[in-house]
Amino acid sequence: MNPGQQIWMIAKLELGRVFFSRRSFWVYLLAIFPTVIFLGHALDFSLKAKQWGGDRKTSAEALNQVQTGMTDEKVLQLLGKPINDSIRKRRIRRDQDPAAEKQPEVRRFMMYFDGKRRVDLRFEDGKLVSRNMRLLMNFEEDRKVYAGMFQFFYLRLGIFFGCLGIFINLFRGEMLDRSLHFWFLAPVKREVLLLGKYLAGLIAAALIFGTGALFSFLAMVLPQDASEVQTFWQTIGLEHAFWYVAAAMLGCVGYGSIFLAAGLLLKNPIIPAIVMLLWEGINGFLPGVLQKLSVLHYLQSLCPVPAPLPNDMPAVMKMLLAPAAPSSVPLAVLGLLALTVLVLLAAMQAARRLEINYGTE
Repeated sequence: MNPGQQIWMIAKLELGRVFFSRRSFWVYLLAIFPTVIFLGHALDFSLKAKQWGGDRKTSAEALNQVQTGMTDEKVLQLLGKPINDSIRKRRIRRDQDPAAEKQPEVRRFMMYFDGKRRVDLRFEDGKLVSRNMRLLMNFEEDRKVYAGMFQFFYLRLGIFFGCLGIFINLFRGEMLDRSLHFWFLAPVKREVLLLGKYLAGLIAAALIFGTGALFSFLAMVLPQDASEVQTFWQTIGLEHAFWYVAAAMLGCVGYGSIFLAAGLLLKNPIIPAIVMLLWEGINGFLPGVLQKLSVLHYLQSLCPVPAPLPNDMPAVMKMLLAPAAPSSVPLAVLGLLALTVLVLLAAMQAARRLEINYGTE
């Protein structure tokens, strides 16, 4: 049996343990969390649309005719009965509070819904002073939210800690279970054993997080307006879905190799996790050459939509969260693969020198 066949045989034997290990069960929760969030958003829209729809739904054309300065009676004639209608009256005696002379005596708030937009109207002393329209399901805004979630949660935390849980246990977990010596008694080179275990962990992690990225993307897209969704799929939708899934899988490639090597070199997984988390977090401060040694740099270069940053965010936080100047897609893929190969070569050297001593574990 050649080395390639041995690697595949070891991977098949390890896959069941990786997928169903109780130590990595929480990895599935990390992978499905974004999908749950976007499904909850879609469910919230569906419930509100059902609650506010029906006979009380107002036409978009009528809502567009509402202008500031209109009286509440005129608005009622134009739009009909609102979904919500509340009136607040002041009870302060003006002779006791001179400032009250400049404040309205009656405020009235009305809310309408046209099937897509929620419109809040505010009246003061019978006249409309503000009109606030908000899309309940804003496709453009949701795509930005997804980009932020994917880069700040899925790449930095979900895949990072998911790969930590999967790959660091490939060797360290068997040391704790006192079963690693059975593998070392098998007639295979340790380099082959390492690659077989890495392949098993990579298949599991890539399937879990690649599927999670795809499902969360679909959960974000499908509840949107049908015409917008159709246009999106016909233009850039498939490309965006592909690169989000590819970035998730390549994240497993890079982080997996690092945590596999850490499981061979270090007994405490907390140490490499903290070091890696800090290294990835300060990526924006590093010189250009050192940025190339960060897995996150290459993954963010593959993301089709840049992550949004709030304008009121402190400058220090923006520097920490803002990605460095991205590499081109070919360089990002090749750079990540080259980094992975270097780490695996170092892990092979560590595997050759590894000695089993269960008494120290």
